[in-house]
Amino acid sequence: MDGRDWSIQEIARLAGTTSRTLRHYDDIGLLTPTRIAHNGYRHYDEAALVRLQRILLLRELGLGLPQIEKVLRSTTDATTEASALETHLALLREEQNRLARQVASVEHTIASLRGGEELMAENMFDGFDHTRYKGEVEQRWGRKAYADGDRWWRGMTDAERAEWQQRVADLGRDWIAAAESSVDPASAKAQDVARRHLDWLAGVPGTPASVPGGDIKAYVIGLGEMYVTDPRFGANYATSSGGTHGAEFVRDALRVYADAHL
Repeated sequence: MDGRDWSIQEIARLAGTTSRTLRHYDDIGLLTPTRIAHNGYRHYDEAALVRLQRILLLRELGLGLPQIEKVLRSTTDATTEASALETHLALLREEQNRLARQVASVEHTIASLRGGEELMAENMFDGFDHTRYKGEVEQRWGRKAYADGDRWWRGMTDAERAEWQQRVADLGRDWIAAAESSVDPASAKAQDVARRHLDWLAGVPGTPASVPGGDIKAYVIGLGEMYVTDPRFGANYATSSGGTHGAEFVRDALRVYADAHL
């Protein structure tokens, strides 16, 4: 490394942070300036820049400052710094790939909406992290339910995930078609889709529908109500008329099926 250094204002601008933050890092011993100029300004050399880069990366990963200090303390030379950065780089590339898939997914949805094309549900959620619902699933159905479902999802091959997503897309399409055809939720057509819906739920480990002896009826009826009250799920069954008509149709058909078979 050469002998160049940068002032605290330059580093704050380059790193997208503030001088106040950098002074705080100095106060707690996390990032010490390389030198203090005669005017009192802090200056940082290349080694300090590497350390700051790692601090910001670790912050992005959700670590607090005390945890970051412990991590940095364990890497004290250039070789270990480089190895640690390689680990960070691998994590960043994973995130980059996930974000790229999200961008492509949203771009495809926008193009479909503007072009009046049919939305491909199996492509709409590529890159979105299912673990963001962890707390909600655990609250509704318990930690084991989430753990079983998460293990099942992570254990699938790409082909198996694609097949599962296609199954979800087919169900959504057929529910909407049934709702828009104005058939009765108790009709044979609607009840056939309800049966397939139950088969699908039973195939997901961790759901009450997959556990022998569980209160499947209450689960299915509650799920139908959630489709109506939670717009995140109701959107999957939105008909051309808008509103919650599609979700209400699914709820009613599932209730009829549950009363008759569960």
